[in-house]
Amino acid sequence: MTALGHDPIMVKEILHLFQDSPAVHFLDCTFGRGGHSRAILEAFQHAQLDAMDRDPQAMNSAGESMRAYGPRFTCVQARFSHFPEHFQQKKYSGILLDLGMSSPQIEDATRGFSFCHPGPLDMRMSLEGQSAADLINTVSETDLANLIFRYGEEPKSRRIARAIVRARPLYTTTQLQEVVCRALPGRGKRHPATLTFQALRIAVNEELQELETVLPLALNALAPGGCLAILSFHSLEDRRVKHFLKSSLTSSLTLERIPKKPLRPLPEELSHNPRARSAKLRFAFRTQER
Repeated sequence: MTALGHDPIMVKEILHLFQDSPAVHFLDCTFGRGGHSRAILEAFQHAQLDAMDRDPQAMNSAGESMRAYGPRFTCVQARFSHFPEHFQQKKYSGILLDLGMSSPQIEDATRGFSFCHPGPLDMRMSLEGQSAADLINTVSETDLANLIFRYGEEPKSRRIARAIVRARPLYTTTQLQEVVCRALPGRGKRHPATLTFQALRIAVNEELQELETVLPLALNALAPGGCLAILSFHSLEDRRVKHFLKSSLTSSLTLERIPKKPLRPLPEELSHNPRARSAKLRFAFRTQER
């Protein structure tokens, strides 16, 4: 199922999980291009769905196609950690967090998310606040090295930070990736700039802070028997999700049916959507009221 240029990942698995919950009201915290939202509304004909996304372009491009669902569908532009402010006192049968980037975001050169496309070094999902260029052109070499190491898990972060500071100012994706490639000659199969770009995107959008904030809020918003499903795409996200679910299970009787290992995309999905290869789907159900 392609949604406006983007293939939503692990749709069948998510729908299967949500079938085990009371199909009344769902929350898609990361609307993107609407693929998951549309699939949920089609699968559960009498359910309602609330959705949100911080990216105004994603909201605008997909909003028109969702009008057919009428009052069953509500959508707001906001960070997903702010959902309690917009959907107060609601309890959800299923809550979805898809932490990945959409294909249109990656392919749009003007957004600056990818080193594969020449464009401004932006990376802001909300199109507001500090850009990646603002960040790398102002922070100290030490802080930049720490940022690249912490959010990119890049072992050569100090070498990269030194090269960036010497080459500043940098304003485009091409300039940055060329600096990183010169700092890391002869790297392996992965592009030398991959982890640096990841680190900057995470820092600019405060992605890990958002994730850590939203997880307990989502747990609190689940109805008895409801399912929390989280798609992550790199180890920094997955570790936080895994730790949260594990700690919630051991510290209270709130969650149940948490598998030790995440679900992964099946070979048939990977054959037509290679970008799903790093996806991990973790989930848990809120305990039924006794």
